[in-house]
Amino acid sequence: MAAFVRLDHVQLAMPVGGEAEARTFYCGLLGMQEVPKPRALAARGGLWLHGGGVVIHLGVEADFRPARKAHPALVCADYGALVAKLRAAGVEVREDRELTGVERCHIADVFGNRVELIAER
Repeated sequence: MAAFVRLDHVQLAMPVGGEAEARTFYCGLLGMQEVPKPRALAARGGLWLHGGGVVIHLGVEADFRPARKAHPALVCADYGALVAKLRAAGVEVREDRELTGVERCHIADVFGNRVELIAER
């Protein structure tokens, strides 16, 4: 029997003061919704986001460096529409055909963090 029940959230880093840019990208482009952080954590900055069954926490790091290899992989209900929306907004979409039968791509968030998008099968 597995010791774990589910994944609660994924945390990505962001630079100090990047909340407005994060909202534009994650809420505006990816369609996620911001969730209020608990009062005890709100003073730290950053954002908590959810969309469908996905929860992403963006935490502030003073010496921020984007994650270019480690990444969340998000399964998309309407992959084609999301990829088209991202391209129209000027986001670089790097298609990846290395896995047979899997439609996927990689993008970078507004801070340079890698995010994988996968078409729902």
